[in-house]
Amino acid sequence: MSTAKPPTSADPDPSRSAPLSGTGRTRLGRKRERARTDRADLYAVLDEACVCHLGVVVDGTPRVLPTAYGRDGDTLYLHGSTGASSLLAAPSGEVCVTVTLVDGLVLARSVNHHSINYRSAVVYGVPRPVTADAEKLRGLRAVVENVAPGQWDAARAPSRKELASTAVLALPLDEASVKFRQGDPVDEPEDHALDVWAGVVPVRTAYGEPVPDPALRAGIPVPGHIPATFQRG
Repeated sequence: MSTAKPPTSADPDPSRSAPLSGTGRTRLGRKRERARTDRADLYAVLDEACVCHLGVVVDGTPRVLPTAYGRDGDTLYLHGSTGASSLLAAPSGEVCVTVTLVDGLVLARSVNHHSINYRSAVVYGVPRPVTADAEKLRGLRAVVENVAPGQWDAARAPSRKELASTAVLALPLDEASVKFRQGDPVDEPEDHALDVWAGVVPVRTAYGEPVPDPALRAGIPVPGHIPATFQRG
């Protein structure tokens, strides 16, 4: 599945990028053939998606929240309100960020062998709260550009008040794993004789036509970068 999203301009030189870490948390115990160790695979998954799930412990209770994010080189930027307890608690300990792209439903002859074709990334680390305005703006730009490339330069920049009310966390991509499942159903050989359909139903992300804000002044057209951004899938 192609999204036509342009690559992040801040990618490190591939020749200098270290392979993905091989820690006890990132090494796969099962289905090891699905693991990817190339850092470019991690970048590709993160750059194609626009929502991650942030796992953090708040007051002793685990909490997982869908969160917009953006990547700048080997740093993942997460954003939210300064009043969000999840973001306030995150810098005090480790967090886990996950991203999953679903490419297909794998329907087998046996219920036991149904599966999903997917690409996923898991990142562990201790996030750093971003306090300097320059880096905060860079992080917010990464988030906006990950969701809608070209939109940062088209929209009004944050005011000082807006910037102060926005929390940004920087999470290094030092400890991460990537896992892919692609291909056909894997049925038991004896089940091939069953009169049951088996195969893959592709899943693609599609965007509709832009819908203008009812308060939009007359004569303002859809900017050119939006159709290019959302012609995906």
